[in-house]
Amino acid sequence: MQALIYTLAPVIAVILGAVVATRTTLKPGMVSALQHLAAGVVFAAAATEILPQVKHEASPAATLIGGAAGVATMLALKGFETRFKGPLALLAAVGIDILVDGLVLGLAFVAGERAGFLLTIALTLEVLFLGLSLTGELAEAYRSRLRIIAIVAALALLLPIGALAAIPVATLSPVMIAGFLSFGLMALLYLVTEELLVEAHEKPDSPLISAMFFIGFLALLTLEEIMG
Repeated sequence: MQALIYTLAPVIAVILGAVVATRTTLKPGMVSALQHLAAGVVFAAAATEILPQVKHEASPAATLIGGAAGVATMLALKGFETRFKGPLALLAAVGIDILVDGLVLGLAFVAGERAGFLLTIALTLEVLFLGLSLTGELAEAYRSRLRIIAIVAALALLLPIGALAAIPVATLSPVMIAGFLSFGLMALLYLVTEELLVEAHEKPDSPLISAMFFIGFLALLTLEEIMG
């Protein structure tokens, strides 16, 4: 139940991103900087909270199977996005992406409350941009702002559904939990390397913009140290 409550933050962020995108257009440089920041925060959450939990169990089989499943899932999603075009295909791909984000967030709470809290911060930033970018693409197919926001809000509800799917994982053996966490770890690394940073580098770049990745990483690392 705790994971469900925390999903309210990224759900609101998705909707907020949609509302902002229907009213204004952010400068490409600002978007790139914020995407670098989000990538740094997500990477820090994966490296400092999820990875140690996977290593703690020290189960090569669980790590390999769970990680391979995570990579296969994300690559399959990328293949789907590449092969199918149009509004419905876009909504299906984004819906699966959000569902996986919710699942990963739920898995983080299985690892511990602190891991869940820090990953909530990371994914809130990530899905904010998802709401921004999705709204921009939907605007090409739908004229009604209200309709676009309603569609994005409906997709955002897949976050708590994904988190719910992770709840039964807490009842499994430690080795199986490690496998699921390895799945989540690969999904987060894919998110950083193949989505956030790829999209960020398509926009204007500068040393200051690139530095935002490390600022995000250090900020979450510092927060973790403060929390003890």
